[in-house]
Amino acid sequence: MIKRILLLLVLCPSLFTAAQEMPLQAGMKISRTVQIKKGVYRLDAPADTSKPVLLIEGDNLVIDFNAAELTGSNGEKTPDEFFGIAILVRNSKNITIKNLKARGYKVALLARNVEQLTLEQCDFSYNYRPHLNSTQEKEDLSDWLSYHHNEKDEWLRYGAAMYLRNCDRALIRNCRVTGGQNALLMMESDHGKIYNNDFSFNSGIGIGLYRCNANEFSFNRLNFNVRGYSHGVYNRGQDSAGFLVYEQSNYNVFYKNSATHSGDGFFLWAGQATMDTGEGGCNDNVIMENDFSYAPTNGVEVTFSRVAVTGNRIFECDHGIWGGYSYSSKFCNNQFRDNRIAIAIEHGLHNEISYNLFSKDKEAIRLWSGKQQSPDWGYVKHRDTRSADYIIAMNSFNQHSLVLNLTRTDSLRIAENTYSGENKWKLDSTVTNIDTSEVDLLDTAATLPDIENPADPFKGNGKLAGRKNILITEWGPYDFRSPIIWNTNPTDTSAEMKFDLLGPKGKWKVKSFSGVEAISAMNGEFPAHITARKVKASRTDIRVELEYTGEAITTPFGEKRKAGQPWNFRFRKFFQPIDWDLAWYAFDSMSNPVKYPEYMLQLDKIPPVREENTDRIDYAWWGGIRAGEKQYPQFITIGNGSAKIPEGNYELSVTWDDAVRLWVDGELLLDEWEPANYKSDESPNRKIKLYLNGNHTFRVEHVELGGFATLGLQLRKLD
Repeated sequence: MIKRILLLLVLCPSLFTAAQEMPLQAGMKISRTVQIKKGVYRLDAPADTSKPVLLIEGDNLVIDFNAAELTGSNGEKTPDEFFGIAILVRNSKNITIKNLKARGYKVALLARNVEQLTLEQCDFSYNYRPHLNSTQEKEDLSDWLSYHHNEKDEWLRYGAAMYLRNCDRALIRNCRVTGGQNALLMMESDHGKIYNNDFSFNSGIGIGLYRCNANEFSFNRLNFNVRGYSHGVYNRGQDSAGFLVYEQSNYNVFYKNSATHSGDGFFLWAGQATMDTGEGGCNDNVIMENDFSYAPTNGVEVTFSRVAVTGNRIFECDHGIWGGYSYSSKFCNNQFRDNRIAIAIEHGLHNEISYNLFSKDKEAIRLWSGKQQSPDWGYVKHRDTRSADYIIAMNSFNQHSLVLNLTRTDSLRIAENTYSGENKWKLDSTVTNIDTSEVDLLDTAATLPDIENPADPFKGNGKLAGRKNILITEWGPYDFRSPIIWNTNPTDTSAEMKFDLLGPKGKWKVKSFSGVEAISAMNGEFPAHITARKVKASRTDIRVELEYTGEAITTPFGEKRKAGQPWNFRFRKFFQPIDWDLAWYAFDSMSNPVKYPEYMLQLDKIPPVREENTDRIDYAWWGGIRAGEKQYPQFITIGNGSAKIPEGNYELSVTWDDAVRLWVDGELLLDEWEPANYKSDESPNRKIKLYLNGNHTFRVEHVELGGFATLGLQLRKLD
């Protein structure tokens, strides 16, 4: 009998393996090496984020998920409603998790206090991401991200595919994240190796670090981690980035990664501790041989720190490198092309710019310092913040109308550069001590990651070259895996509308339309260009419904559609004018309406400092509101509006800073009168679902306590 069993296992080992496979259940704990039974597990996470769907805890474990898929938030339709944690790994050593898919969660995998965590061949795509409020016409300031604080895991409010805290020697390879907000966020995690991953087409951060040291990031693809961009209209980025490196993250190596078309390709900031004390920074990071092209803002932003930026490709960005307050840094052997400013450094000290190739940038190098800085700023108290002591040598400048733009900068060695085309310098008497004698440059060597079978993160980048291919939808960057109809002249006030039809190979046809007429073509093949004419009306209510048939596609929410299976897509544009009468009132600390609400009752006895009639509310103020020759840093906004609105379901989106109340038809629907409820430096936003039909009235009350202010209301039709 024993021989028969042994023979059976030899002939059919898969029978034994299948018998050992573990099915998943919500709330289970895994504390031994196991292979999971393949399948799709629809398991919602608890609302309590301390309780995941699965808990993994132990030492020396290998959990092979065998391509099993965890799907959460099954009762929700859109990714801004996703909630909970799929997997929590904690208090463990030497844990390997592989071949796992998890989607539909606020956080797919959260790891705390795990030494030697390995994640490989995992797909954490299509988890949480917000519904963006910015449009092609104008950005909404509530979409700005803020990663300045994370001591208390503040970053978790944004969700993440993977979030690691205190996870030293992590190994993350061959993993994929798309269609989310943040791919990989790391806190207090050192000596990790992260390579051969694809974290592209997310609306926030590809890889983010906070107090992380001596990690290696190589051969990763982090393209299109972006928001806050409308081609030819605005280029803000809103602090999205391929790489984010914050708050005392030192000695990390970033080698041969592709982070194109991201808000910033690479964004490094020393941290609040350095701002307050002048000590530390994000120092001695090596940023080498990466591609940071096509950033709406900066290809590389490195500030208040000592770094090496060498051998990178940086094309068509606003700034190729922004190096504010960089010191003792090297910017060498990089290729710049078609940037507005290739290298811009404010208050830089002891920096070297050498062996770079500059081509067709509007300005090649701009160096300067401000006339004055706040004497109360801790950094200025403890650091030398002059713009001084530069080496600019061995560079090649090609076809620049302005090569050097210098202001309030001292002690420059400018030598042995070559120039073609114009050779214009702009400097004045504030620039002193320029030395053109030859200079000996010292070579520095970096220890580069040793990776077996490295991927090629740059393969295929040429197909989407150029910022024109950043198309930000209401859910983040368009990923070219499904059809889209894209308005190419969104701010044109003429009646003509122009559209590009983009997507995989296939055919399209217009099924229905309203609000436009004279569509130039009703069917065709991808890609295509069509035009239409707006129907003149008091409100904008445009809809074009189309059908696609062709190659297999993946929809923006991650649904896979087979080849030949029809799929509907559309263009929608709606604007309902509201007749607003607005008035602004100044106040001081003794009449602060947040502390003294009774002050609001006295406004009818006080003349406003400014009045306005408008059909929309969409404001941003820096340093207060101006009325005549005066600037009022603290003010109240009172708005009363009315409109006749077609029957339907609507969403009213409100963005504000610092306090706001909103009434519709006399009913108080939004009461946010406590600015202290919002700890982060971002503008809050709330969305209110409404059924409207006919004549309606609106009232808004807004308070600004000083500093930056915004107030915006958008009414969107839900259909």
